[in-house]
Amino acid sequence: MDKRIYNFNAGPAALPLPVLEEIKDELLNFNHSGMSILEVSHRSKWFDDVINEAVYRTKRLLDINDDFHVIFIQGGASMQFCMTPMNLVPDKQIVDFINTGVWSTKAIKEANIQGKNVHVIASSEDEGFSYIPDNFQVDNDAAYLHFTSNNTIKGTQWHRFPEAGGVPLVSDMSSDIMRKPFDVPPFGLIYAGAQKNIGPAGVAMVIIRKDMLERVPENLPTMLKYTTFTEKNSMANTPPCFAVYTINLVLKWLDEKIGGLQEMNRINREKAEILYDLIDSSDFYRGTARRDSRSMMNVTFRLPSEELETMFVKEAMDAGFGGLKGHRSVGGCRASIYNATDLDAVKALAEFMGDFEKNRG
Repeated sequence: MDKRIYNFNAGPAALPLPVLEEIKDELLNFNHSGMSILEVSHRSKWFDDVINEAVYRTKRLLDINDDFHVIFIQGGASMQFCMTPMNLVPDKQIVDFINTGVWSTKAIKEANIQGKNVHVIASSEDEGFSYIPDNFQVDNDAAYLHFTSNNTIKGTQWHRFPEAGGVPLVSDMSSDIMRKPFDVPPFGLIYAGAQKNIGPAGVAMVIIRKDMLERVPENLPTMLKYTTFTEKNSMANTPPCFAVYTINLVLKWLDEKIGGLQEMNRINREKAEILYDLIDSSDFYRGTARRDSRSMMNVTFRLPSEELETMFVKEAMDAGFGGLKGHRSVGGCRASIYNATDLDAVKALAEFMGDFEKNRG
């Protein structure tokens, strides 16, 4: 294939074309340094400027103040599944979870491994994680309430974040951070593996409220303590420099090319409505998530048979639409329409889906 496809992969996922072009243009000579960003020392002013700008743009886009640190940690969201209870749950204090799928289940497992007092206060497992629970009671003395904001596999999403009173929220936002503006102060910690909506694989962005750092035990291994990263601006050891650099370019694109998160939200809603309207008007395609819980990032759907689904994915790839096979654990089809997947790509996919139904339905 001699041209770029329409990329609907769930992660690693599409990056904005202007970002890729900027990387290409300066890959051999970053910022007149005479070196690639892949070669620049993390102790240099060149990289210092990169990481400081990434922190600044994160705070600007999310409208957060100096009550929060923005740090970058290797290990992806999976590392955060264990780091959050390790750092933020004092001995014997309970910690609340809402279970909405695979990623929540993994976070719960890691807290249980550490012997934390885990309370699962709500779950949508009874209907195959096809919806977001809306009936639960948060424990007033919980260390925090953990939830996964968007569920890539089942295609569900929190459209209104849970209210927990004075209990800090902790959220895995790997697949929808920077999708839209939201109120950050109720969150004690937000983490996001970069490879879905803000950058390449290899790093997690962590946004932590400064008061939460008072909970970090002194006897944790150095590289598993949040304070290690906040005190050294994410550079206690060599950070994933290229990944942070790319995140900064994505944030710059969001800010300067898109016009901020309000506009990004408008575009994302339009993209999702195109696909869901097609699915809802069809007897051929069937959405798998409950309508009030549908994700704006991952549109999951089935066809009348697995044979047709296999045919759909193959013919789509032949036509230049990649990444439409559903997660291996559930099958079906999935179009991941993260920020970088533009409106033209979604319109083209909707046209292909309509033609496929006419020819195969």
